[in-house]
Amino acid sequence: MSVLHLHLVSDSTGETLESLVKAGLAQFDDVEAVKHFWPMVRSEGHLDRVLDEIARRPGLVLYTLVSGQVRVRLESRCAVLGVPVISVLDPVIEGLQHMLGRRATPNPGGQHALDESYFRRIEAITYTMEHDDGIGAAEWDQADVVLVGVSRSSKTPTSIYLANRGYKVANMPVVPGRPVPPEFATLSGPLVVGLTVAAERLVQVRRNRILGQGAAGAASLELSYADETRVSEEVLFARRLFADRGWPVIDVTRRSIEETAAAVINLLSLRG
Repeated sequence: MSVLHLHLVSDSTGETLESLVKAGLAQFDDVEAVKHFWPMVRSEGHLDRVLDEIARRPGLVLYTLVSGQVRVRLESRCAVLGVPVISVLDPVIEGLQHMLGRRATPNPGGQHALDESYFRRIEAITYTMEHDDGIGAAEWDQADVVLVGVSRSSKTPTSIYLANRGYKVANMPVVPGRPVPPEFATLSGPLVVGLTVAAERLVQVRRNRILGQGAAGAASLELSYADETRVSEEVLFARRLFADRGWPVIDVTRRSIEETAAAVINLLSLRG
C-alpha cells in the first residue's frame, strides 16, 4: 500500500481542503494518506514553522491562502524543497473573475463569516438534535424534512448531515404494530421521506451493533432485533407504510450518508 503525506495549509479552518482531499482520495484504492492539517496560517512566521514540518515529511502540499506574501513564500520554499504545491481555489476564483469581470477581494476565512446562513445552520443543528428518534412530534411542522425508517436505516446520521447544510430535520422510527403519530395527519410543510434498506444488509448492520455493544449492551436488545425473518417483516411493513402514505422513498442500501442526503436535497428542489 502506498503512503502519501498530505500537507493542508489554510488561512482559515481548513474545512474546504479537507472536503476536497476526501473527495479526491475516494478515487484511489490502496493509498494510505497521512494528513497534516495546518489551519489559520496568516503570517510568514507561522508559515516558516509549517515549512519545517513539510521538510521533515515531504509530500503533496495543498493550500488556500489569500495573503500574497504568504503564498509566494510557501510556493518558493516548496520549490526549493522539491515538493509539489497546489492552490486549490485558484481555478474557481479565476473562473469567477472572468465571468464577473472584476477581481476578487482577498478575505481569509470569508466563507465562515457569522452571517445569516451561519446562524440558520446552527438553528437547524439544534432543532435536529432535539427532534431525533421520534421526539417532539408536536413541532415537526417546523421541519424542512421528516425522515422515516426502521431502526439502523441511517436516519440520525443523515439528519445530522442535512442539518449541517442548514436543513431542519426530524426523524421517526418505524416499528411494526406501533401506530403512526397523529401529527402526520396535519403535516403540510415538511417533506416526509421514507428510508428503506435491503433486509440482508440490515441484518448485518444490526448484528455488528450487537457485537459492538458487548455482553451487557447486547442483553438490552431483543433477541429478534437481528433475526432475519423479523427484519424482513419490518422492512416490508415500512415499505407498505411509505406506499400507503405516498411518501417518496430512498433506498440507502448502497448509499453513503452524503449520497442519501444529496438525494433528499434533490427531492426538496423538485418539490419547489
